[in-house]
Amino acid sequence: IHGEGNSSEFLTKYRTCRQQVRECSGEGDHHEGMSSDDELTLTEVTEFQKRKDNVLEDSRKIFEDVHADFCDIRKILLKFQEWKEKFPESYCDAYISFCLPKLLNPLIRVQLINWNPLEQNFTELEEMPWFRAIEEFSCAKNISESK
Repeated sequence: IHGEGNSSEFLTKYRTCRQQVRECSGEGDHHEGMSSDDELTLTEVTEFQKRKDNVLEDSRKIFEDVHADFCDIRKILLKFQEWKEKFPESYCDAYISFCLPKLLNPLIRVQLINWNPLEQNFTELEEMPWFRAIEEFSCAKNISESK
């Protein structure tokens, strides 16, 4: 095999040939994607990791020019909690419960860029700081509503 292009062509031809042999022999227990030759090549893995690293680096820069009070979910929710406690009627009239998901969406998405539930040692959603902050806000919201 000479070069990357030939390697890809070879693998495609090899897979097609094996598939035809299986079909002719009546082998029916093969599951597509389970063959070892379906795995990524070293070049593909390296390229993927390089692109992934670039995306992660770019994601760290998204909120670098934003004041900490406006890119920390816990601090944002604390401001809304204070508003609700001091001015409950205004808070209710502003339909904040409908606005919060849209407001927090970009912040949460940036934190989820590197999250992969298929990896062995992934962090559970419930253990992520943004999830806990929202959970605490929801609990505080329920407590203040019951007063």
